[in-house]
Amino acid sequence: QVHLVESGGGLVQAGDSLRLSCTMSGRTFSRSAMGWFRQAPGKERELLAAINWSGDTTSYGDSMKERFAIYRDNVRNLVYLEMSSLKPEDTAVYYCAASPLNRVVINQGGYNYWGQGTQVTVSS
Repeated sequence: QVHLVESGGGLVQAGDSLRLSCTMSGRTFSRSAMGWFRQAPGKERELLAAINWSGDTTSYGDSMKERFAIYRDNVRNLVYLEMSSLKPEDTAVYYCAASPLNRVVINQGGYNYWGQGTQVTVSS
C-alpha cells in the first residue's frame, strides 16, 4: 500500500519562507515522478510544481516558479517544496502526489497516489 505523508505546514507571516516535505512508502520512490498541489477554500486544486524521477527535470504551474522550488532526495525518499515571499493568498492545503510514471507529470490525472495534505496559513 502506497502511503504519502506531508509535513512542514503551519502558520506563517506574509513574506516568510517555508519548506514542505513529503515522504513515500510502499513504492519505489526513485521510480516515481512527484508533484505538489494545493487547494484553497472554494477553489480547485492546482499544480504548483512537478519533478521527474531523477530530479533533473521540473515543471511549474503558472507564476509558481518565481517563488516556489521543487527538489527531491532519492536516498532519503523525500520530495521538497521550498516557498518564499509567502502571501495570504498562498493559504491552502498543500498536497504531495506520486505518479506511476517517471517523467514529469503536470496533470492531476497522472497522479494516483495522494497524501492527506498539510495546512499552510499565511497571515497578513
